[in-house]
Amino acid sequence: MKVVRSGSIPRTPEPVPPPPGGVLWSLVGDIRILLTLPAALTMQVAHPAVSAGVDEHSVFRTDPWGRGERSLLSLQLWVYGGPGAAEEGRRLRRLHKVIQGTDAHGRKYHALTPAHYAWVHATGYPVFLHAQNYLGRPFTQAQERQLYAEWLRVGRVLGIHDRDMPQTIEAFWPYYRGVLDGELEKTVVVRELTATDLRLPVPDRGPAVLRTLLRTIWPVLLPLLVRFRRFVTIGLMPPDARDAIGLEWSESQERRLRRLGRVVRAVVPVLPERLRFLPVARRARRAARRERDAAR
Repeated sequence: MKVVRSGSIPRTPEPVPPPPGGVLWSLVGDIRILLTLPAALTMQVAHPAVSAGVDEHSVFRTDPWGRGERSLLSLQLWVYGGPGAAEEGRRLRRLHKVIQGTDAHGRKYHALTPAHYAWVHATGYPVFLHAQNYLGRPFTQAQERQLYAEWLRVGRVLGIHDRDMPQTIEAFWPYYRGVLDGELEKTVVVRELTATDLRLPVPDRGPAVLRTLLRTIWPVLLPLLVRFRRFVTIGLMPPDARDAIGLEWSESQERRLRRLGRVVRAVVPVLPERLRFLPVARRARRAARRERDAAR
């Protein structure tokens, strides 16, 4: 990390996102991330303070598709944004400055309270590990360590101080289990995100022909979509987190998830890059290749 100086006064180093070619570069831009993210989000809002902030300040009920699209774009920028990653982190902190109130237990909360902000970020690591066992090739121990080191770098991009996040895997797991045991519960937002009667509006993005088609088939498609969302949300959540929140998961569901995983592992790796990777990731990967080729 390079220290930027103005005259003789040192300035705070600019956080640097993970490097091209790292674990996150292959993981975060891959379309399989769309299956993984709901589990992490549900773990986040199982914390009463985070749930209250989302319940009272988010537009996830009135604009779920736009909210999801913006969150996905932000995540892409943390990893692939280059110099723009740090600015995206600052933008998020500015956005969260006004998010405060009282949770369901009558306790005051603020979105930027270090413990709350760090937990939101921390959920990504165990979800990535667990989901990889189904959707890809399980990580080696070296890759698990590299992933955690890169996730810490993303945390710095988001403005999370090292003192607020465990700095090693060995320190992470006791911290993680402490949150599971002492703080998580099935909050009102968890119940909504895992409900099978969730009412979602028809997506209002994309070509007009597609929007017309979706409006026509939405009464049939919506129940299937909601059940599938619940299925992957609970299934790709680490079992200890699932148990801590109180979400049920059966052996038959586990078998179905493993069958789904086999299909995903067979299909996604052979897709062309334009179908396998999300737009921000595709552009960043092309730019990295050009830069690498120019340096030869």
